[in-house]
Amino acid sequence: MKIAILGASANRDKFGNKAVRAYKEQGHDVFPVNPKEEMIEGLSCYSSLSAIDSDLDAVSLYLPPAITLKLVDHIISKKPQKVYINPGTEDDMLEKQLKDAGIEVLRQCSIVAIGVNPSDL
Repeated sequence: MKIAILGASANRDKFGNKAVRAYKEQGHDVFPVNPKEEMIEGLSCYSSLSAIDSDLDAVSLYLPPAITLKLVDHIISKKPQKVYINPGTEDDMLEKQLKDAGIEVLRQCSIVAIGVNPSDL
């Protein structure tokens, strides 16, 4: 699976970093997105979704709704099959816009979704 982690972090205590590690360790193609970082967990970090020159199967959100609402058009333009709205990133308007674009919305921890306990990371 090709997954973009919006809000990826170099801080290993943050879930945006744990998601990068979990997906990378499971062999997925991971695209960390954070305009303030160049590398995260040995992977090139992208300044934005539009900087990713690849199709995406999924996007995992680790940003507050005020930011993700501004990025919803960018998310939709990448045409992921699904978007994980992780705990703390929930927003009904965001969810509606994604669903209206035909994207599956999963309100769950994207780390747990692949069978990894975030506490183990």
